Amino acid sequence: MLPYILIGVAVVIIAFVVLVAMRPAEFCIERSAEIGATPEGVFAIINDLHAWEKWSPWEKLDRNMKKTFTGPEAGPGAGMAWAGNKKAGEGRISIVESKPAEFVAMKLEMLSPFPATNQVRFTLTPSGGGTRVTWTMIGHNGFMGKAFSMVCNLDKMVGKDFEEGLANLNQVAQGVGVSG
Repeated sequence: MLPYILIGVAVVIIAFVVLVAMRPAEFCIERSAEIGATPEGVFAIINDLHAWEKWSPWEKLDRNMKKTFTGPEAGPGAGMAWAGNKKAGEGRISIVESKPAEFVAMKLEMLSPFPATNQVRFTLTPSGGGTRVTWTMIGHNGFMGKAFSMVCNLDKMVGKDFEEGLANLNQVAQGVGVSG
């Protein structure tokens, strides 16, 4: 009887590994919103990592988060590292390229709770009296990330944060501010 149980367990493990391996490795999360400010005004807020504490949806996860800024005040080369509680995690983000009133491209490196390196881009498009902002994150899942994606919808989980962040950005860009 024991050999049949061991064979059954082995089959289940092998099936799980094959199923996880067949999942797509690449992912893309994207959300857009209309911001009631000019592309130049929105760009100034996104392109300055110091201003992120006013609108980032992750700032409220740990009000005592330790942050370190590196490089120039804003634009390419500007970086921010953070270390917070279990919810905020630890990581760093740096601006790799930006073009005034058009886009800001970044590299996001998460160290914990799950190590990952992703590309982030904010694209700004004039729209009516304001700006359409598209927030995109592209990344690659290894085996553990693929397994995690079987039980947790990353698009929904991170997407809701993007939606909240864009709503906060709209308030900040309009001078309303955000309460935390």
